[in-house]
This record gives sequence, structure tokens and C-alpha cells, in this order.
Amino acid sequence: MKKIIFTGPESTGKTTITSSIARAFDCDWVQEEARSYLAQLDRPYNENDLLQIAKKQYQQEKKLSKSGKPFLFCDTSLLVVKIWSEYKYKRCHPWIVETLKHNKPSLYFLCNVDVPWEADPLREHPTKTERQAIFNLYERELRSLKVPYIILRGNKDKRIQKVKDILAMY
Repeated sequence: MKKIIFTGPESTGKTTITSSIARAFDCDWVQEEARSYLAQLDRPYNENDLLQIAKKQYQQEKKLSKSGKPFLFCDTSLLVVKIWSEYKYKRCHPWIVETLKHNKPSLYFLCNVDVPWEADPLREHPTKTERQAIFNLYERELRSLKVPYIILRGNKDKRIQKVKDILAMY
């Protein structure tokens, strides 16, 4: 099984693309655990919550990786939690860092910030400057991890078609 991760800043189409690609290839997909976790909180999240989110995300990846299908698509990953933790708290829990290093996927698709921002109560960084700075952190981290990645640009349809074309040859 090849694990394919869609990553990038908030409001760049990760969930839309992941669900569409999973349907197109008739494969399972790991949903973003942060959304369900944060929706259940009755308080603002804190740094420790990020570790809990990371562990839930990792558990879902492990569980769904046993399906026997050719691909497992992931709407975000530990990379998102690491970058978010470092951006917001200036550090990241060692479990997240180590687990990320030792569980590399087959391929990352990094979603660019060239699509319009969509407001959402869980999103925090709407400005073009913030979004670009966070995108740059993702690209730097992917290079540091020495993992294969492809940047997705353009509207939703262009992104989805590019992913389909690449995975058809993968």
C-alpha cells in the first residue's frame, strides 16, 4: 500500500481533494482528526491537545493501512501538527517529531495558497502573508525530511486532475 498525504496550510483544499481522490481510486482515506477533536472541546485548545490530535491521526493511519487497497489517502498528517505546534508554540513534542521521521509516506501533495481563503471557526490565519509564510514552512520541512512531494497549484479541478494523472502512473 502506498500512503499519499495531502498537506499544506489551512484552507488550501486538502479535504476536498483527499475525499475526491479516494472516491476516484476507490480507496480509504484518513480524515483530519483535528476537526473532530477540536469540535468536541468546550475550551480553547492548548499545546497538549496537539499531541492528542497527532496520536489520533497516527492511530487512524495505522488502522486504515490494513485495508489491502493500493493507496491510503490522508487528509493531513503529523507534519501538519508539527508545523502548527512550532508556529504557534515555538516547539513540538518529541513523540510527534520522532514518529514523523520514522513513518514517511510514499508521496506528499503540498497544497499551495493560491486559492481563496474560506472562513471557518477552526481556521486562524487568513492573511496572504501568513498563509505564504506557513506554506514556506511546509516546503522547508518536506525538504528537510527528504521525502518526495509535489506542489498543487490552481483551482480545485486542476489540482484533482493533476493528482489523478500522477497517481495513474504511480
